[in-house]
Amino acid sequence: MVTTPTQSPAQEQQEMIRQSARDFAEAHILPDFMKWDEEESFPRELFTLMGEYGFMGVLVPEEYGGTGLGYAEYITIIDEIARVCGSIGLSVAAHNSLCTNHILMFGTEAQKQKYLPALASGEHLGAWGLTEPNTGSDAGRMRTVAEKQPDGSYILNGAKNFITHGISGEVAVVIVRTGELLDSHGMTAFVVERTDKGFRGGKKEMKLGMRASETAELIFEDCHLPADRILGEVGEGFIQSMKILDGGRISIAALSVGIARGAFNAALAYSKEREQFGKAISKFQAIAFKLAEMATEIEAAELLTREAGRLKDAHLPVTKLSAMAKLHASETACKVANEGVQIFGGYGFTREYPAEKFYRDCKLLTIGEGTSEIQKLVISRGLLKG
Repeated sequence: MVTTPTQSPAQEQQEMIRQSARDFAEAHILPDFMKWDEEESFPRELFTLMGEYGFMGVLVPEEYGGTGLGYAEYITIIDEIARVCGSIGLSVAAHNSLCTNHILMFGTEAQKQKYLPALASGEHLGAWGLTEPNTGSDAGRMRTVAEKQPDGSYILNGAKNFITHGISGEVAVVIVRTGELLDSHGMTAFVVERTDKGFRGGKKEMKLGMRASETAELIFEDCHLPADRILGEVGEGFIQSMKILDGGRISIAALSVGIARGAFNAALAYSKEREQFGKAISKFQAIAFKLAEMATEIEAAELLTREAGRLKDAHLPVTKLSAMAKLHASETACKVANEGVQIFGGYGFTREYPAEKFYRDCKLLTIGEGTSEIQKLVISRGLLKG
């Protein structure tokens, strides 16, 4: 007699979450994702709906209006959404792991009570600002400054760029300079509200891929903020950012796995349908071997990403492994998307099939939240330090 192994409660929960995210993506994203991409439009209302499903406050405890889940579930949700549309997956990831998570990790109780419920419900959309026009990886040279006033408040001046939800986000966490250049203790994190005088969104970027995820500037012109907008302590901004990026890299790794899986599924289905010389092209060893390599790389990327998520949930050091997951998964997504276009042949170069969109979307993954070169730097430092 053969018995079927039963799932544990945790596995059953994972499967329920996966199915919920998959059903949502197929019902609410799949019908319009190419229209949003071609129009370069940001479907803001979609994220309010995702809030009703619990996708906008995945890591937020229930006491603040979130779903109170961990990185295991969060990775699953990002994976399922990204395999349909990387743009929407990117926006969900940036909202959850950057802005919302920064307030969750470093905010006071009053700040959590004020901001997290609206962010977790999707009523408010979050943005997070570290990068500036002159500083990408070199954050220590940022020029956006916050000057302390006699009454303890601060006035911000400067600009951030390449910011997800830079125009549409109602709440932004920004890291600005409050001390000397190149001083790791010279930066501070602030919460900024869209209605604050002197704060506005700037130019929207016209992008190669991820076109349905809004990317724009944040501009500060004598933006006055009270002292209670500081997250943590003055001078902790850079250190906080590095901790936030540990989780952010897991987000990008999960996004990469989803995009890679979407590109692979499309290529696999096409290879079974497309015939040449009287048989499906999947029967040719050249194509079959491509599919085998693609599938293997995706499995490896997911395992790395899952292990990084496990460490994060266990509150264990994750900097090196999250960088490894982000590096391998993002490079894998690009390889898989490239091979996907190749398998589609001439049709892969047209908009008739999704292969070209996966190809365009994947490149950002090797750049955003730390380039592949920066990930190698983080990994090598971890290895040498260890």
